[in-house]
Amino acid sequence: MSLWEYANPRRFLGLSERLLPGLSALALLLLTGGLIWGFFYSPDDYRMGSTVKIIYLHVPSALMAINGWIMMLAASLVWLIRRHHVSALAAKAAAPVGAVMTVIALITGAIWGQPMWGTWWVWDPRLTSFLILFLFYLGYIALWHAIDNPDKAADLTSMLCLVGSVFALLSRYAVNFWNQGLHQGASLSLDKEEHVADVFYVPLVITIGGFVLLFFALVLLRTGTEIRLRRMSVLMNRERMT
Repeated sequence: MSLWEYANPRRFLGLSERLLPGLSALALLLLTGGLIWGFFYSPDDYRMGSTVKIIYLHVPSALMAINGWIMMLAASLVWLIRRHHVSALAAKAAAPVGAVMTVIALITGAIWGQPMWGTWWVWDPRLTSFLILFLFYLGYIALWHAIDNPDKAADLTSMLCLVGSVFALLSRYAVNFWNQGLHQGASLSLDKEEHVADVFYVPLVITIGGFVLLFFALVLLRTGTEIRLRRMSVLMNRERMT
């Protein structure tokens, strides 16, 4: 079976209805287990104290904020190349979810940064690019609502997504580009000397898994809603013409 078969709205809805219960349940299980383990059973850090536990919200939300935009980029490219409406609607559906993830990352980052840096905000390269990414999320959502023609809206938002991807990549790799930034390096790394200690690593990975599954569950749910809304709009237009 080809992946392109799910560009058919009916097939996509069928797949979504089969996957959603399992995805949602597993996301809830991982999030509950990971957050309880992290906040109540992992130790305080010898330098950061209990503040370090914000990592269980900050890192997963930041990861999904960036990768959510990359998912939107992939869906937008499919729309521009193949003109599959489901891909455009999937990108539209992912934007509010990614925006919320970005807000969580910015707020938790400020909470984490205040005791570490002595201020809630600094114009660090990664923080600045992350804030700009959030503004691109807002612009993307606003552009969808500002244009009545859905195909034209999909075209313009796809182009905006291509531009915003620069800041998604900067948010991910800014620490590598500009070493003078205050923001720490990656919390997760293939190099054991760079990532957090195992006592924090395991619950963090579990929580990240929960955030990933939650993101995809919400995107599936919202994409299904967008497909149904598009069908209703088409039917209403036909009735008006008759």
